[in-house]
Amino acid sequence: MSFDVAQIRSHFSSLTSGVAHFDGPGGTQTPLPVGKAIFETMTGPLANQALVTEAERNAEASVDNARQAMADLLGSTPEGIFFGRSMTQITFDIARTLAQDWGPGDEIVASRLDHDANVRPWVRYAQKSGATLRWIDFDPATGYLDVSDVESVLTDRTKLVAITAASNLIGTRPDIPAIAKSVHAAGALLYVDGVHNTPHSVVDFKAMGADFYGCSPYKFFGPHIGVMTASPALLETLHPDKLLPSSEDIPERFELGTLPYEMLAGVTAAVDFIADMVPGSGSRRERIISSQTAADEHEHILNHRLRAGLESMPNVTLYSNARLKTPTELFSLAGINSERVYEFLAERKVNAPAGNFYAIECSRHLGLGDDGAIRAGLAPYNTAEEIDRLLNGLADATASL
Repeated sequence: MSFDVAQIRSHFSSLTSGVAHFDGPGGTQTPLPVGKAIFETMTGPLANQALVTEAERNAEASVDNARQAMADLLGSTPEGIFFGRSMTQITFDIARTLAQDWGPGDEIVASRLDHDANVRPWVRYAQKSGATLRWIDFDPATGYLDVSDVESVLTDRTKLVAITAASNLIGTRPDIPAIAKSVHAAGALLYVDGVHNTPHSVVDFKAMGADFYGCSPYKFFGPHIGVMTASPALLETLHPDKLLPSSEDIPERFELGTLPYEMLAGVTAAVDFIADMVPGSGSRRERIISSQTAADEHEHILNHRLRAGLESMPNVTLYSNARLKTPTELFSLAGINSERVYEFLAERKVNAPAGNFYAIECSRHLGLGDDGAIRAGLAPYNTAEEIDRLLNGLADATASL
């Protein structure tokens, strides 16, 4: 498959600034078709959802189209897709809803590999309900989390396991299908944070076996909004706190308030952009698979170049060492504050930020405390020339700081 990175880059006006963006794990740049879709929806006839006026029908269509687009992207069904302000907000809402049935003697399992958005909601509602919280650890030397690490904390009292499909800090990809089998064998639910995984992988929700899978479109060219998918049958059993007149239908009952219709139009445009990264025919789902497969290969070729360059530098410590991971590298330079390196690179138009990126349990488990390290994550619009600029910038930082 042909992946034309120059053609991809031509759709991103932000890239004309000359900045090399390795900050994609925190949010990618946005292509023009997505901005156009948001603008046209927001400035066209628009009202709350209904079917009488054109403005109402436009709102209705934006929701329906976004549900179908995300179902195509995630290998799910539109009846199991709902939206929220952010992945963090959705996870708090689901935790609050599930905790209605938790109590003393129940056990909730969280992972130290995860972003805090898939940790703190479960910690808080385990505490509020009286349930016991148990932790899944990972090997800090390799960054690897094995299914056996999950199985070691499962009991017949486990109600839910929360785990990431890919660490936003070090890129580690646990074996979610294998974990799902073990979690379900224990009679528990599996809640998967797919925020960092979705931009770098063909997602097949039905095949992975998770009960919940959430992501954030702004990590894959879209607007700032959260998306959750689950089976409609499971959603039917859950009753979140909501307003009396609001819909009890699935999946609308989980959307607490008026949706941002213009943002949903942007979500659809982002999924269409992904599907069209590589020219082809077939259904949108088929084109998504072709495009994401090609983009993943492109990113991993670049990541090999980046990794080799980092490994050749004697003062670099790498923390992203799992056998299976996203094209994401977390590293530090010996004796140099990572925040200062971040600032040094930014002055040279290379964006590779430093911090714990809200994966605070992961950062602590790696021995980095709350400070974290430098993170360089790749996106489909990155180039080999940008990799070299980053490596040269790190060499200059080593000599200068």
